[in-house]
Amino acid sequence: MAIIERPVPATVTRGATVATPSSSLGVFRRPVMSTGWRAWAFTVDHKKLGIMYGVSAMVFFIVGGIEAMLIRAQLAGPNGTVLSADTYNRMFTMHGTTMIFLFAMPMAAAFANYMVPLQIGARDVAFPRINAFGFWCFLFGGLFLNSSWLLGGGADGGWFMYAPNSSVPFSPTVGINIWALALIITGIASQTSAINLIVTTLNMRTRGMSLMRMPVFTWMVLVIQFLLLFAIPVITVALVLLVLQREFDATFFSVAAGADPLLWQHLFWIFGHPEVYILILPSFGIISEVLPVFSKKPLFGYPFVVFSGAAIGFVGWGVWAHHMFASGIGPVSVAVFSVTTMAIAVPTGVKIVNWTLTMWGGKLTFTTAMLFAIGLVVEFTIGGLSGVTHSVSPSDTQQTDTYYIVAHFHYVLFGGAVLGFFSGFYYWWPKMFGKCLNEKLGKWNFWLMMVGMNMTFGPMHIIGLQGQPRRMYVWDEYRAGEGFFNLGFWNVFASLGALILAIGVLVFIVNVVHTTRKEPRAPLDPWDARTLEWMTTSPPKEHNFDSLPTVHALDEFFHRKYEDVGEGDQHDLRRVATVEDIIAEQEANADHHIHMPSPSYWPIVLAFALPIIAYGVIYNRLFSVVGIAIMILALFGWAMEPSVADESEYDPVPPESDGPGTALVSTTGGEA
Repeated sequence: MAIIERPVPATVTRGATVATPSSSLGVFRRPVMSTGWRAWAFTVDHKKLGIMYGVSAMVFFIVGGIEAMLIRAQLAGPNGTVLSADTYNRMFTMHGTTMIFLFAMPMAAAFANYMVPLQIGARDVAFPRINAFGFWCFLFGGLFLNSSWLLGGGADGGWFMYAPNSSVPFSPTVGINIWALALIITGIASQTSAINLIVTTLNMRTRGMSLMRMPVFTWMVLVIQFLLLFAIPVITVALVLLVLQREFDATFFSVAAGADPLLWQHLFWIFGHPEVYILILPSFGIISEVLPVFSKKPLFGYPFVVFSGAAIGFVGWGVWAHHMFASGIGPVSVAVFSVTTMAIAVPTGVKIVNWTLTMWGGKLTFTTAMLFAIGLVVEFTIGGLSGVTHSVSPSDTQQTDTYYIVAHFHYVLFGGAVLGFFSGFYYWWPKMFGKCLNEKLGKWNFWLMMVGMNMTFGPMHIIGLQGQPRRMYVWDEYRAGEGFFNLGFWNVFASLGALILAIGVLVFIVNVVHTTRKEPRAPLDPWDARTLEWMTTSPPKEHNFDSLPTVHALDEFFHRKYEDVGEGDQHDLRRVATVEDIIAEQEANADHHIHMPSPSYWPIVLAFALPIIAYGVIYNRLFSVVGIAIMILALFGWAMEPSVADESEYDPVPPESDGPGTALVSTTGGEA
């Protein structure tokens, strides 16, 4: 812990010294810069890291979207020539991998990093340097994965990478090697983040914040961190076995050597189906915050929403083999996993009922955030209903490896996770950046994405049931058929929908640029929100709260603003305070010493060593030696750097104006 701040009175005595960072650098010194690119590169602030996660994930979202557009362009007409068969295989493999591991997971991490400490009344996460290390692992892992396009082509075995297609005889280029090592690196990011957020949530809640007073978003994040904690080691084992087979001639999935290629499928889907809930539960948490705010009602059945989320996480471990009904696992296994697949629909249905009843009878305000939240409820319900059909094994066997699966998967993940993320963008943008995204552009964004999504993925149910394989790279008019179920018409229709969907995403980017340049500052509480993250400035101060709040009830912030003066069963809310009053009270009772973590050079250095080691595994072991040397140096620096920057690292300068401010205070209590 290094930066220690104390609010100072409104009037600062002329001639007093206020510490500002100097530009001095040193191998085992803590960075002290607070502006410029180095302030971001070496930061351990959970808010900056949340923004960096979000920006990086959006860049990968665009990359994955371009890959999807190329796929749809190839299938837009008969005998497509946009992509060759080999390039098409690489494109859909990299599209799926990018969207899941480089967009959806890190975007959930972006919201979690930024919001969870604020929602539980904490100043930062439990392990700030590990938090920074996790981000850089994700970013370097993503860049390492996409470097395969420049080194012989991307991976081509599908994002699920089934054996034996993933073996060297079927894929002799380095694409799959890079794919496996990249996912190991990004898995380190997920694992460290999981440990960090679990400890933060369980140990760093503010006074009075019991588990059943936590916001639903924080609850859902906690559930998925436990899922990650146990799921990531499983996929890591599978990936290590794959690397050993491709690089060192091991035979873990080789039938000729007596191995069983179904081992990979079991390992992958034991991770893969909890992964579906890792992707969707954060968005469930987001809309559980949004719907009550814009319905002017508390969330209906808060305990049921919380425990149904936990139930989804628990039951999700018992449904993986419904991905394997066509693999010959036997009738007993098929029967068991059919039942568990039906069972997991129950807690999901509970949530949908709770969200619907939250809106029922409320005073609905159809902001863009609310529209995206409602859109999630509708589209995820469609995806869930098509998912239940997979619990019927004869039906699932016919649907396997057809576009029906693609339709279901995208209604769940795009209609669920992505729409939830966009709801969170519009809801929390003023909290993160101090400005509300433009509502007019936001509604264009919503409707274009909704129309485009249903045009793109809706027809895939039809063409899938008509037998179009999910990995067919070309179709001809002879095979297209006739009438309403003509594959040609619906493929063209889906490709047009993808274009509309892409325009919708482009409108969001335009909205971000427009808001940054032209929109005025937003009020501190633009939505009349309910939870603690709104009980501080926008954007929040580095230390989040001048005085850590004491929580007395669920939706503490709302109850500080309103008093129920009704009698009996009649509720009559009267406003008793504004957010400005609440923040002013915090400032008046500010904590004398506020300890904040110092920036560090070593998380980025340690993470940078990992792709170098990975390149060495593939190309030249000397690279691995260099990478290991960098890793050892980074670990030594991590251990040896001081816990606080020395006072001599700061340049005292006189303040230029009177008014509120903060003075940096040393660990001994004096001004630095």
